[in-house]
Amino acid sequence: MSQESGGTAERAAGTGRSARPLDDVDRRILDELVRDGRTSVRTLAERIHISRTNAYARVERLLRDGVITGFRARVAPEAAGLGTSAYIALKIEQNTWREVSAELARVRYIEHAALLGGDHDVLALVRAPDNATLRDVVLGRVQGIAGVLSTRTWLVFEEFDGERSPWE
Repeated sequence: MSQESGGTAERAAGTGRSARPLDDVDRRILDELVRDGRTSVRTLAERIHISRTNAYARVERLLRDGVITGFRARVAPEAAGLGTSAYIALKIEQNTWREVSAELARVRYIEHAALLGGDHDVLALVRAPDNATLRDVVLGRVQGIAGVLSTRTWLVFEEFDGERSPWE
């Protein structure tokens, strides 16, 4: 199984062509890999009841088509020393998304950011070691980015993943 990471999705984005629709076997493959990205092709084939050759070919196609963009470890933030999590909503100047997103990508402790439609323009997930670091991220780094007009922060008290995969 290829261990490609990044690049493919960026090349596929904006090409104007849609990926071929996923069939039931593709969705079952995705479900298994989301549960455990370290699953071997042999185990994957056994769980889905297809040949190893078919499983390998499908995983490679899903990688090539940019459906699977890579494999990574899921890390428990608190166990890894990032005990404070928060969502930060940003209002930004119109037409500054590219510049703001490029700067946000360089801010340590921002795990994810998304452009939104609605009352706020951007939502960022921050995972920091403590409240003091979170304060520095928000007040020092994020609010200092050109184009950021305002921020609003929500502390995360508890979080969980959904029990159902969208691929099953």
